[in-house]
Parts: sequence; structure tokens; C-alpha cells
Amino acid sequence: MSELPPDDSDRFEEIVDAETDRDPDLAVIEAGSRTLRTQGGPPEADVPARPADPEIDKALREVEAELATRWGETKLEPSVSRITALMDVLGDPQRAYPSIHITGTNGKTSTARMIEALLGAFDLRTGRYTSPHVQSVTERISLDGAPISAERFIETYDDIKPYIEMVDGQQEFRLSFFEVLTGMAYAAFADAPVDVAVVEVGMGGSWDATNVIDGDVAVVTPIDLDHTDRLGETPGEIASEKAGIVKQDATVILAQQPVDAAQVLLKKAVEVDATVAREGLEFGVVSRQVAVGGQLLTLRGLGGEYEEVYLPLHGPYQAHNAAVALAAVEAFFGVGSQRPEPLDLDTVRKAFAAVSAPGRLEVVRRSPTVVLDAAHNPAGARATAEAVGEAFDFSRLIGVVGASGDKNVRGLLEAFEPIFAEVVITQNSSHRAMDADELAAIAVEVFGEDRVQVEPRLDDALEAAITLAEEEGEFAGGGVLVTGSVITVGEARLLLGRG
Repeated sequence: MSELPPDDSDRFEEIVDAETDRDPDLAVIEAGSRTLRTQGGPPEADVPARPADPEIDKALREVEAELATRWGETKLEPSVSRITALMDVLGDPQRAYPSIHITGTNGKTSTARMIEALLGAFDLRTGRYTSPHVQSVTERISLDGAPISAERFIETYDDIKPYIEMVDGQQEFRLSFFEVLTGMAYAAFADAPVDVAVVEVGMGGSWDATNVIDGDVAVVTPIDLDHTDRLGETPGEIASEKAGIVKQDATVILAQQPVDAAQVLLKKAVEVDATVAREGLEFGVVSRQVAVGGQLLTLRGLGGEYEEVYLPLHGPYQAHNAAVALAAVEAFFGVGSQRPEPLDLDTVRKAFAAVSAPGRLEVVRRSPTVVLDAAHNPAGARATAEAVGEAFDFSRLIGVVGASGDKNVRGLLEAFEPIFAEVVITQNSSHRAMDADELAAIAVEVFGEDRVQVEPRLDDALEAAITLAEEEGEFAGGGVLVTGSVITVGEARLLLGRG
């Protein structure tokens, strides 16, 4: 393994100290004591680094600091009253464009990126709002397929800041971090202006801040157990909350769902006269085969079959996300209702071939291969484990796991146990992070003591995992999977030189 810079430990400690008190959604380590840059490759264009201009970087930090004084995304008062009040004083910018609204448990961001790519390929100007971010808060608001610049993010905040303060003074509670960002996104989309907005729900549906839009198309990705303390303890209960995005006369695109969740969603659709398209019935994946760097698909859409569609993402779940995204865009264009013919096949192929999903089975290093995946609940971990087995021929896979304390970490670890030869337990810089020793105690119960190593610092954990993977030899099939949290993945991405 290459020698790593020995003199950055003080810098690492400074960053950790500075980040510890920040909102978890703003807490990203910018450099490591030993940045693992060997064969890391260039940074992805859609995951921006800090601004190069010191003045712009300073201004962005000031905005981040102001946002950090607000409730984080884990502290909620279930109501849309504050965001409604903000939209009202801003002149309801969210009414200036049609929208596609996406909820579900897993796959929302990947599906949103695919929808965005398809709409852009058909020459529509898009706005995309997703959460959480991998590295930079500016990722959450995209125009024309790319995150808005730091300058535009700052300008948008400054433009609506007086209105934010006005609403703060009128409400029992100040607008939250997520509510302010949602207001910024809707204002930025109206100012652009966009032809269509692709909006991902933050949590739930009915009382989520994004739900001041009336989506022409409502998309529900697979529902599973997550945030059970807030949304419900069964898929059906969770679906009741998520069904809140289904509006009068909308078209609803349903991914495959547990039976009780499907019943709730279909009942809601009947109540509001929504048209429903269900994966496995009206649309779906006809066939898929593993290809170099991704997979080759035949998808059945609302208007017919789309053959030989290359998707540069791994895993069966991404194929299903692609089918959902395609059906959503078809519905937006009226395919299957107002027009009988399918979308142009070449355009669909071009769009899917250009899709990226940072932090979703993303290879960031070779020899040994290091893969990042933001799975943070048991359902996501099971999907990732299946995809890793299909897409990579690892003879020995080492896990690096840092999770949030409010997640079902035992279920997550159990999902990965069959594919990890050993696991290195760590923690990220967020105050939500589960203590490494506490997480390790659960890991020992799942993996056994001999397969668990503890490295509280993420840079040390990456170093240890790469060393373990290299024990297989230079030409063997050792690899590393970093997972457990979006924040862990984002920080690892930076430590590995991606951004």
C-alpha cells in the first residue's frame, strides 16, 4: 500500500472539533490525517467540493452556520403550517411549475436522478430536490442535472432570508433546517425557471415540508421499516403517512410493495380519483443481465417495451428503480393515457446511460477495490448485499460500518454478515453517530469476536480495512465496502480523495 501523508493529524483533529457541534446534515470532514488518494480517481462532477474562492467559501460557511442553528432533520414537529406560511409570503413559487413527487423507504434519490436524466434528455429544464447530501449541502438543489453553485446557493438563501425571519416571528417554532432548504429549492426552481421539478420527500409524506406541492405524478418506491418511531411499526402504517403525497387526479406510480402497504396506497388513490400504475402489472423489468460497469435491461413501460437499455449502476434494485423512473416520466408525458406511442427509445437509452448515483455501490478505489454504499437500514443492506454478490467477484470482502444511533443497526449488520469476512467498526463525525464501542458490541454478537475490529476514527478504519483486504495478495479478489450511513459514506468519499 502506498505511503500516506504523515503530517495532517492536527488538521484532522481541527476539522473533527469544528464539525462535532454542527447539524449532522452539515457535518462533513474535509480532509483526513491520511488521505487515501491512491487510484482514487477524479472527483465526480455532481458531488461538489468546497468552493475554491476563499470569499465564496467563507460566505457559504456563514450560511451553513445559520442553517445549523435550526432544528435538524431528526427533530420534527409534524406540520406543514410553517412551510405553508413561507410559501405564502414568497408568492407560492412551488405553483410555478409541474412536479413529480417521490416518497418511499429506499431508492428515492436514485429514482429521482433517473427521472431527472430522462426529463433532461427530452429537452426539459429540470429542478431536483433530494436529501440527505453525500458531501455538500448544495447537492440537494440541482438545476439541469447539476447541483447549484455555491454562489447561487448563497444568493438564494440571502433572497429569501427576510421572509424566513418574518415567518419565524409569526410561528410557535422557527422554520427547521429542512423547511428552509425546501423553501430555497422551490424559490430557486421558480427563479430558474424550470419546466418540471423532481422532488424527494424528506421523511414520510403528509406532513413532510415538501408536501406543499401538488405533484402531477406521485411515485412510491418500496416501503419497508425505517423511522418506525415517527411513521409507524408496519409497512401499512408507514404507507398511511407516505400516501399523503397522492393528490387529487394525480397519477401514482407504485413500485412493488408489501401487501398491507399496497392496500393503503390503492385505497388512497381511489379516494382522490388518482390513476394507478403498478410495477409487475402495468410496467416492470422484463429482463436484465449483468454488464461491464452496470447492467443491460429490457423494461416494459406504460407505452410498450424498451430494449437494450444500459444502466451504469449495479444491483437488481436499481433495475427496478429504472422501471419506476421510466413509468413516472411516461406518465408525466401522458403515455398510456393521452398518447399511445412510447417514448423515443434512443433518447431513453441515452438518458439511462448517463445516470450516476454517488455513494450507491460507487467504486472509488482499485487494488484493492473500495466500494461506497449508503445503505442505512436492513432493507437497504439486504439489497446492497445481493448486488455486491452479483456485481463483484470478491474472494474476501471487508466491511467498514459506521451507523447512526437511531437506526436498526442489528438488522443492518445481520444483512451484511453473510458477505463480510471481517468488519471494521467505526463512527462518523455526526452527533447522531452510534459510539463505535457500542456498535462493536452488537457486531460481536452478530459476527463473533474474531471477525470484528474497532477503529473509532474513520481514516484509521479505512486504513485497517484496506490492509485486511490486501492480505489476499495483489492479484487476489479482496475488497472493502464502506456503509451504514450517508454521512459515513460522504466522509469516506472525501478521505479517499473524491472531492
